[in-house]
Amino acid sequence: MSDQQEPVFQIQRVYLKEASLEQPNSPAILLEQESPNVDIQLGVNATPVADGIFEVSVTATVQTKIKDKTVFLVEATQAGIFEIRNLPDEQMSQIMGIACPQIVYPYLRGNVADLIQRGGFPPVHLSEINFQAMFEQQQQQQLAAVAATSETETSIIIQ
Repeated sequence: MSDQQEPVFQIQRVYLKEASLEQPNSPAILLEQESPNVDIQLGVNATPVADGIFEVSVTATVQTKIKDKTVFLVEATQAGIFEIRNLPDEQMSQIMGIACPQIVYPYLRGNVADLIQRGGFPPVHLSEINFQAMFEQQQQQQLAAVAATSETETSIIIQ
């Protein structure tokens, strides 16, 4: 009989952690006829809350501008509390970097579109995100940064 315990992955709660909408140049900017430029930034964060309990959040920043003036700025963070136990470390990082954000993100998309629409604008729909590709890209960037740091440290030691 094995003394290994069964892996556990459960969603405890999904919630809107933070949301804000700013319209710093209203009402004058609303009279502009030019179409705004839209910039969307996303971020994922995972934080331990208790033993085997983690908060994973996805943050979106949506900023629209006409020329150099902001039409609106939306910042929203959707989070989930997950119970994750008895998994190897390499699987833990994948679960928190891929699986958990995939669960939380659809709620964020809906809340962002709703907030923008309630602000009097046509909704901005965040596109689907491939969190696995995003996770792999971040892993490669971290490895490159470590390699660059190691090379720098090595060259300093040699000199």
